[in-house]
Amino acid sequence: MATSVKQMLEAANAAVPKITSDQAAEMIRSGDTLVVDVRDAPEVAASGKIAGAVNVSRGMLEFRADPESPYHDKAFDKTKTVILYCASGGRSALAGKVLKDMGYEKVYNVGGFKDWSGAVEK
Repeated sequence: MATSVKQMLEAANAAVPKITSDQAAEMIRSGDTLVVDVRDAPEVAASGKIAGAVNVSRGMLEFRADPESPYHDKAFDKTKTVILYCASGGRSALAGKVLKDMGYEKVYNVGGFKDWSGAVEK
């Protein structure tokens, strides 16, 4: 049976807790946290990103997150807390579900860049 984007987002939102910008800022201050911006490079170039965030476009996430991949990014560590964001929260929700499926346990979706860029310094 085919799955719609709406169904995929519902599953992702059920699996990945949504957090506020204040909660994200506190997690970042606590340390051992990876912040991932899953927007495409032109979006990041146009608006900037959260200080310290790693930009991995949604299409490359699985390759960067998998230690067995030749494209693995060492910043991805399954023991860290992972906070994801995108432009409005949809891609970060889907990305969070993928990371959960890959064995990352502490994964959170803060939603859209515009929703929290004022709460955390860029």
